[in-house]
Amino acid sequence: MSHLVVIGYDDVHKAEEVRLTLLKLQRDYLIDLEDAVVAVKKPDGKIKLHQVFEPTAHGAVSGTFWGLLIGALFFAPILGAAIGAASGAISGALTDVGIDDHFMKQLSETLKPGSSVLFVLVRSVTPDKVMEELQGTGGHVLKTSLTHDDEAKLQAVLDEAKKVAQPA
Repeated sequence: MSHLVVIGYDDVHKAEEVRLTLLKLQRDYLIDLEDAVVAVKKPDGKIKLHQVFEPTAHGAVSGTFWGLLIGALFFAPILGAAIGAASGAISGALTDVGIDDHFMKQLSETLKPGSSVLFVLVRSVTPDKVMEELQGTGGHVLKTSLTHDDEAKLQAVLDEAKKVAQPA
């Protein structure tokens, strides 16, 4: 079962920094992210979602491949690629994977302009190592599917200053 964690930041760039840290931890097999989206509330009040996985682009690429392959069978590879790209892009645009876009925009509306929010859907995690990396990154836990105790621990880690090794 995946867990949703939503953390708000007063800085426009901080959510992206933390997402990059989580993506690095995923490459190290310490966390398995189903989705990680940064929402930014611009000074004019508009919300912009920055998603890791773009279904429209992914659909267009896979549609082009399959259209080219099928088109080659019928001696019209260019036409097949064009039709495949268009149909793949349309199906990708209609597919919503991960966290619901409407939910993210609705929650982001409540924030002040010039802030950002990190939406993370976590499949699995090595808690002690991930918490160590998130220590002192700041932010406010806005919403989670975690237990109250785990949510409090996460907020404490975000608020805690990183321990710096003292020279002996």
